[in-house]
Amino acid sequence: MSTELNELHQPIGTLLPDWVPPPWPEAPVIEGRFARLEPLNAEQHAQALYAAIQLEETGASWTYLPYGPFTSFAEYRAWIEHWSQDSGTVFFAIINKTTNRPVGVASYLRIKPASGSIEVGHLHFSNALKQTPAATDAMYLMMNHAFALGYRRYEWKCHALNAASRAAALRLGFTFEGIFRQATIVKGRSRDTAWFSIIDSEWPALKSGFEKWLAADNFDSEGKQRRRLSEMINGH
Repeated sequence: MSTELNELHQPIGTLLPDWVPPPWPEAPVIEGRFARLEPLNAEQHAQALYAAIQLEETGASWTYLPYGPFTSFAEYRAWIEHWSQDSGTVFFAIINKTTNRPVGVASYLRIKPASGSIEVGHLHFSNALKQTPAATDAMYLMMNHAFALGYRRYEWKCHALNAASRAAALRLGFTFEGIFRQATIVKGRSRDTAWFSIIDSEWPALKSGFEKWLAADNFDSEGKQRRRLSEMINGH
C-alpha cells in the first residue's frame, strides 16, 4: 500500500508517470514446452474438442460455468463460433503438443488496457488436459503473454463454491483477494465470486518458478514431476 501523501497529508496511490496502456491482446499462436495456444477456430478445433469433452461421463466440469454441458456437436460448435468472434474476449484452443490435438479452451476477458487489467477465464479442460504438465504450461503461457504486453494486473475469478478452481488459482501463484457476495446469477442460482490476482511486481519471481518447473530436468523418464510447482514459486 502506498505511503505517499498529497498536499493535504492524505495517503494517495503511487504516481505512474511512465505508464503506457498495453495493446489489446490479439490471439497469436504461442508455443510452450508441453502446450501450444492457438486462436480458437470452429473449423480447426470444434470436432476434436468435442471428442475430448466426451471423455467426461458426468458433465461435472460444466457445473460452475454459465453454459454447458452440450448435448450435441452442433450446439458445441455454435458455442465456439459465437465466442471465437466475440469482440470483448480473446479465446484460445489449448493444444497438447504430445498428441497435437486440442484438449481445452481458455480466454482473456474483462480486458482493460487503460488500467492494465486483464482476466483469464472461460477455462474448460477436458480429461485429457486436467492435471497434466500441458495444463500448467498453458496457464503459464497466458500469464507470460499478458505481462509481456505490459498488463499490470492479471485476474482469476471463479464461483466461490468451486473448490477445485480456487485451489488451482493458489497453486498457480495467485493471491486470494476476497469474496464478492451475490455477485451474479448463473444458471438460475445466486453466485458468490472469489477473486484472485497476480500483479506485475510479483511476476518475475513467479515466471522464474514456472520456468524451473517446466524445465526438462524437473521430469523423470515417465514424465512425472520431480518437484512440485509450489516448491518453485513459494515465497514469490
